[in-house]
Amino acid sequence: MRGHSAAAKSLAVLALGAAVAIGAARPAAADVPESKDPIKIALMDWTSVNINAHIYGDILKKLGYNVEYVTADYLSSLTTGLTTGDVDIGLEYWDTTAGDAMKASDATGKTLRVGKLGPKAKEEWWYPIYMKEKCPGLPDWHALLDPKCAEAFSTPDTSPKGRYLGGPVTWGGFDDERVAALGLPFEVVHSGTDAAMFAELDSAEARHAPIMLWIYSPHWAPAKYEGEWVQFPEYTPACYADKKYNCGKPHGEIWKYAWGGMKDKWPEAYNVAKNYTFDAKELGLLAGEVDLKGKTIEDVAQAWVDNNEAKWKPWTTTQSN
Repeated sequence: MRGHSAAAKSLAVLALGAAVAIGAARPAAADVPESKDPIKIALMDWTSVNINAHIYGDILKKLGYNVEYVTADYLSSLTTGLTTGDVDIGLEYWDTTAGDAMKASDATGKTLRVGKLGPKAKEEWWYPIYMKEKCPGLPDWHALLDPKCAEAFSTPDTSPKGRYLGGPVTWGGFDDERVAALGLPFEVVHSGTDAAMFAELDSAEARHAPIMLWIYSPHWAPAKYEGEWVQFPEYTPACYADKKYNCGKPHGEIWKYAWGGMKDKWPEAYNVAKNYTFDAKELGLLAGEVDLKGKTIEDVAQAWVDNNEAKWKPWTTTQSN
């Protein structure tokens, strides 16, 4: 009987080990949603962030959650909507422009920095390569000080000053302050929307017309068109701390942020957000499907979720402590 007892004991140990292994990485709990209240996902005024919002939302719907999309202001949502629960999750906050707002958000103790989205963030003044013939000193920013170079980038409304097409004012970026600090003979004109800004780029490229504008990456534009970013003095924290802004924009990460109560109210949905990451090239291609091919953000997001279960399913797996 000792032989039978030892065998039974070994089987029991093996079964226990298998159970532990299964428990270490288990699918999202069967009792989701933990709350039937809608998870409010932020929509903002550029394409990639809204694609991410809808992909994340469509995954949550497949898990049984209620989802609501709410329009949020990029910078102020970090210290308003996300601190109160009026917004539960935002998928893109860029080190390049939201660094100060994220520090302020962290200081409230009411939000959670969920993790990095994946792509490295870059935002700066950008021009098509054909403009370099008219301003050969580029990409060095000193070339922009030349009145002839500035006039090459001018329009009838700004001549003889050059025209810089900035993003919507809600993006921040300190471009007006940068122009003043560096003494650039340029006038900053803020686009009303992300879509309008890139429609103007498309039009200028087709006519080889002068244009200098805010380009960010990841995005389809620097992949579709040949061009260069202006090389301003390298960013330092001191440059922004003393509010001179006589340097370039910072580079860095793209972060996900959540309302502080999300982790406890919807732990599995929070876990999906924590695991959610995206490749920069793939995200740029998805944005191009919307901006270049005229597809809706909703259709592009839903198609990605339907066709990429092997990618997103692991995001729904909880790692136990």
